[in-house]
Amino acid sequence: MAQNDLIIRFGGEGGEGIISSGDMVAQAAARSGLEVLTFKTFPAEIRGGYAMYQTRFAHDNILCEGSGFDVMVAFNQEALDQNVKLMKEGTVLVYDYPGGDIAEEQNIPGVTCYPVPMSKTAKEDLGMYRVKNMVAMGAVAELFAISMDQIRETIKEKFGKKGAEIVELNFKALDAGRDHVRNNLKKTDPYKMDPGKPKEGTIIISGNEAVGLGALLAGVQFFSAYPITPATEVANYLSKELPKFKGTLVQAEDEIASIGNVIGASYAGAKAMTATSGPGLSLMQELIGLASISEVPIVICDVQRGGPSTGLPTKHEQSDLLLAALGCHGDASKVVISPEGVEDCVYLTVEAFNVAEKYQVPVIILSDGSLGFRTASMKRPDPKSLRIVNRELYKGNGKPFARYEFTASGVSAMALPGTPGGAYISTGLEHAESSAPRYTADNHSKMLDKRFNKLNDIEDFFPKTEADVQDGAGLGIITWGSTIGVVREAVKLARAQGLKVSALYPKLVWPLPLKALNGFTSKHKKILIPEVNKQGQLARLIKSETGLNSISYPIYGGMPFTPAMILDKIKEVI
Repeated sequence: MAQNDLIIRFGGEGGEGIISSGDMVAQAAARSGLEVLTFKTFPAEIRGGYAMYQTRFAHDNILCEGSGFDVMVAFNQEALDQNVKLMKEGTVLVYDYPGGDIAEEQNIPGVTCYPVPMSKTAKEDLGMYRVKNMVAMGAVAELFAISMDQIRETIKEKFGKKGAEIVELNFKALDAGRDHVRNNLKKTDPYKMDPGKPKEGTIIISGNEAVGLGALLAGVQFFSAYPITPATEVANYLSKELPKFKGTLVQAEDEIASIGNVIGASYAGAKAMTATSGPGLSLMQELIGLASISEVPIVICDVQRGGPSTGLPTKHEQSDLLLAALGCHGDASKVVISPEGVEDCVYLTVEAFNVAEKYQVPVIILSDGSLGFRTASMKRPDPKSLRIVNRELYKGNGKPFARYEFTASGVSAMALPGTPGGAYISTGLEHAESSAPRYTADNHSKMLDKRFNKLNDIEDFFPKTEADVQDGAGLGIITWGSTIGVVREAVKLARAQGLKVSALYPKLVWPLPLKALNGFTSKHKKILIPEVNKQGQLARLIKSETGLNSISYPIYGGMPFTPAMILDKIKEVI
């Protein structure tokens, strides 16, 4: 039986090729014409500890990682122990036996178990333990009808630079896994991949890479960052791509220097960006305030991880919202947006630059570990279809230049360095319209109002907040970031069971889209707000801005929600 929605999970020791195996399955599925979405989690250490990579593929659009898995590929005993309790009736287990880390043959009630001697074959037959994951890949491909040709292509791409001998060794390991299944196992489970027709113009890309791609489409000219998990991949992507567009990338000595570089580049006229994670965003707060008071447009991508402090570097959490929205000393105006998926990372990054340029403010993109590491297939963007906004510039027309002139919109023209008649002072000091420092109470009040009031129409400028309203629903769900995809799937499941529920998906999370929020909440008796943090941060912000008493549903274990969790909560509160 072909499977329209199949989830395969690989689990094992960090360094055993778990991530590579998952990547190759995802690539093979995508190239076979299927929609793909991946999820991975691994320890902070470079080697060792439990690592997991999950690939979900289907013919239809995939909204999230899903609830659980259909196939578990256990590379060692720890992976088996961690996942055996999650194996429901009908699950398939492929495990390393005999001669592997799993000492006993498995017989789990309701679970189809396929022993594959991954370690033994790699060590004794091929003389290279490191190709264990390829033996596993060959077995999995044969069992579930994953294209061996596509996997071979990914092997050639991944190992081609290491030489033909390495490529051939991986091919042999792949074939050994396939042959073991053909010669020793009888397939009794119902799962196999049903490839679709390869789609023209489809790319497979991670959330972090998608942020980099969105920045390129928006016209980024300068990028500076300090490496930090899970955001480093944004810089890695742009380090390869930005020079092709004559842009500049600087790896700074720390996060403070990186955002300083970005502010300087933007002051000089470049569209500029940095990427970091929670600890880095904390360090940047003072200079985000500088960008706010000096009205220099910058974009910051914060790929959230578990916190506080260095916390859980490789785990998932949505706990930087309050820091992003309310951080900085004094009253600092800024904008925070949050994408829900990989494709959204592309287009909302473009919008982040548009907002920064139009309003001359710092804009923070709140991604997260789950989304940043996730790989998904998407249609290749068409640059001609995008809205691109550039900042208002002083044209040096002889009129005396007032950098911070009070205008009807609150936005005043910037002058590029060297523009005749456009000289001005740009510091962190409060200033007069001319830019000269001025500390009077009246001037400070007017300038603060200017910096905040220019955002009054941002809800109309930003893409409209999506409301999925069902007639007669008493329960409305509001959520943000990558939890949106999980809620979308849970809402579909709930409605299929006859439950009436609506949902609102704000991507602009600060300032809050109050028109959309008030319109939605007024139609529902109960509002449920699921999010992955301890404090119920979005629920708090909404209450502070609207007075709404919602049902906050926070989780904080380093993992994202599953649709089943949301569905259970809907049934509980409806």
